[in-house]
Amino acid sequence: DEIRRTRLLLQNNGKTLSEPTQNDQTKQAFLLSLSSVHPDTDKIIPVLFRPPAFLPISLPLVIASSLQLRATQTFFCQFVFHTYTTGFTLLNGNGTTKAEEYSLEQKQIFYGLGAISYAACIGALPVVFMNRYTLKSSLTQLVIKKLLPAPLLGLMSAFTVAVVRSPEFENGIEVMDRNGKVVGLSQKAGEKAVKETALSRAILFGTTLFLPAVLMHFVERAKFAKTPRTLASVRMLVITSVLAGMLPVSLSMFPQCGEIKRADLEPEILSSTEETELFYNRGI
Repeated sequence: DEIRRTRLLLQNNGKTLSEPTQNDQTKQAFLLSLSSVHPDTDKIIPVLFRPPAFLPISLPLVIASSLQLRATQTFFCQFVFHTYTTGFTLLNGNGTTKAEEYSLEQKQIFYGLGAISYAACIGALPVVFMNRYTLKSSLTQLVIKKLLPAPLLGLMSAFTVAVVRSPEFENGIEVMDRNGKVVGLSQKAGEKAVKETALSRAILFGTTLFLPAVLMHFVERAKFAKTPRTLASVRMLVITSVLAGMLPVSLSMFPQCGEIKRADLEPEILSSTEETELFYNRGI
């Protein structure tokens, strides 16, 4: 109800996002609307999958996924982590994709379940490898236990984004001119939107695991933390700091309102507009 009243307030004021806000009430209304309403469908996003909830929910899942547990436990933690991030991707992606011969939501859910299961299996591989083979080399253990999980988590995060949002570059997304007029559906714009989102997600979670692993390696060698409990606390603090710092970097790498040059679009769109740049919702 509060969100609906906020949207009504903005509509009655007749303002747009490009106009300056005049008071705190209008500014807060903009922030609430941007964080809780999908820009393409105007549907209210479930509270757990809104951008402000991403950090507090994903943080414990990242920490749990980084622990060197047994293979089954690691698989479960990775499965829960990728389930949440895939749901976040699905609910915050571009919502203008059209499909007539099948249910788009059912296809994306089916794709998402497959991608989540595959990503969880890949994420558990280092633990399976360590349990299966006895590795005495300290360098090998450093690579397998500390360094390998980071690129795997980053790659699998990008993989789930690409899979669950694959209908966007298969069927195309709406592109608009500067006045917001839709000029057509573009597969190339959809591909660009998915690639940018997947890259930002890979950098976010890859860095979140890689930097703490490197820092904790030097902390352990220097023996700053002398007890396992202290070492675990320092590790959680480092992961929290890196994720909190990388999240705004990841979200701002590419603008949510993406731009694409007219020359890069399909011929049917080129013939329908003279604008040199067109716009689309990239999603987050």
